[in-house]
Amino acid sequence: MSVAADSPVTQRSLGLPELIAMGVGGMIGGGIFSVLGMAVEIAGPAAPLAFVVGALVALAAGYSYVKLALAFHSDGASFTYLEHAFPAWPHVAGIAGWTVIVGYVGTLALYAYTFGAYAAHLLGDPSNALLRMALSACVLLVFMAVNLVGARVTGRAEDIIVYTKIILLTIFAVAGVTTVQPERVVAMGSGSITSVLVAGAVLFVAFEGFQLITNSVTETREPERSVPRGIYGSIVITSVIYLGVAVVAVGSLGTSGLMAANEYALAVAAEPALGRAGTILIDIAALLATSSAINATAFGASRMLAEMAQQGRVPRAFTFRSRARVPWVAIVVLTGGALAFAMTSSLEIIATFSSLTFLLVSIGVSLANLRLRRETASSPYVVVAGLGLMGAATVLLLVHLYERSPSELAFTVGIFAAVAVLELAFAWLHKRKDDA
Repeated sequence: MSVAADSPVTQRSLGLPELIAMGVGGMIGGGIFSVLGMAVEIAGPAAPLAFVVGALVALAAGYSYVKLALAFHSDGASFTYLEHAFPAWPHVAGIAGWTVIVGYVGTLALYAYTFGAYAAHLLGDPSNALLRMALSACVLLVFMAVNLVGARVTGRAEDIIVYTKIILLTIFAVAGVTTVQPERVVAMGSGSITSVLVAGAVLFVAFEGFQLITNSVTETREPERSVPRGIYGSIVITSVIYLGVAVVAVGSLGTSGLMAANEYALAVAAEPALGRAGTILIDIAALLATSSAINATAFGASRMLAEMAQQGRVPRAFTFRSRARVPWVAIVVLTGGALAFAMTSSLEIIATFSSLTFLLVSIGVSLANLRLRRETASSPYVVVAGLGLMGAATVLLLVHLYERSPSELAFTVGIFAAVAVLELAFAWLHKRKDDA
């Protein structure tokens, strides 16, 4: 049985530990495990510096998300912020909202794809595409079930998974220091600035998970304290982990070894320091990381989709909630979309599409914050500086896509165009229904 989204107020069951776990879970799941190989391919030995660039862009975007989340308590997050900032142009918020949802489908597919790749490697058959797809499908369905149970179970599951994988990655980073070759560390400073910036833009998807915290603000205890600490804390924690692990991976295995492994690069990087046991440990850490990212993304994205439906920007069916106050229709549809994307696309296409999507959305949110700066008590100088950084990253990513694969660029632009058309068509139909 379902109930409408405007039934009794949702219980505030999430504290700071759950928010940090949700942010770190969303970021690490799509980060070092998924895109390390791609970062090395673009930036070479300077790949660790690309994670620094990604962290700076994430902090720049995070400032506006924090300010807006505290000013407007809503699970709609970026959709709600743009709606308040541009009331005269409702399609701006609508298109942004639809774009975010499509982006979340992409990130769910990214995490599921990476889970399948590492799970297949752990089982000793990394080249078996059918096995990878089956494992990817299984993890999406399992965490769909977890999210359907309710927010309290989701938060507790996130705590356990995230803190376990942090311990495993710390073991890898500390043990791997002994195998780092000095000449490879020196080479990390030899990459071109452009390649580092491009790689940083490509792997921005590794940092977008912090945005999920703003999708659960109405279910958070003491949001004024917990939300800023959750967003900034999760970005800093994740950045330190990324940098440490990337330095050890590049310094011990080298770029050729990482590029050869690509989809499961970090597992191979653990072997020089920890042997076969290290490879198994990282495979397990990857499974935990991607699982928690799926868990966190499904939680946050479903709340945003339900809020958009409540505002009449997507079909009303997405407002339906179970007795546990879970937007079950949204969770099921998001999972189905991610299944289709993970089964039909490559890791590179999924990651690039997701990074570009969330860069564009972050720019939109920052523009909203700039427009609402008096209500959010934001510094316009900080917002403009962040916009410049995100704008540069977006341009570099578009140029990179055009030079490397015009077809991928066309595919990505096509999705954005389709999203705009769908939003405009639905808004028109919705208006006709109201007028009738």
